[in-house]
Amino acid sequence: MFVALSRFTVANHLSSEVRDAFLHRPHLVDSAPGFVRMEVWNAHESAAEFWLVTYWNDEASFQHWHVNHRHMSHASMPKGLKLVPGSAQVRFFEKFCE
Repeated sequence: MFVALSRFTVANHLSSEVRDAFLHRPHLVDSAPGFVRMEVWNAHESAAEFWLVTYWNDEASFQHWHVNHRHMSHASMPKGLKLVPGSAQVRFFEKFCE
């Protein structure tokens, strides 16, 4: 199991629009080879901070999606969205024990 965890903070008061975009997302990634599931979290103390967690069978599946298809899913984000500089971060995790 491979997990890609993305974190970002919305800078321009579009947090509710970002939430809505995720709630009504086009589900393009759902049929990608190796994709398992996606979770989107809001920080309890900050509605502007989002954590996106995607689960994959392996890193190669994630990398293929990221390089070839990610731009399509980002198209549903609100126009004019700005992030807090330096807030965007992507981390990768590999599950090795249960």
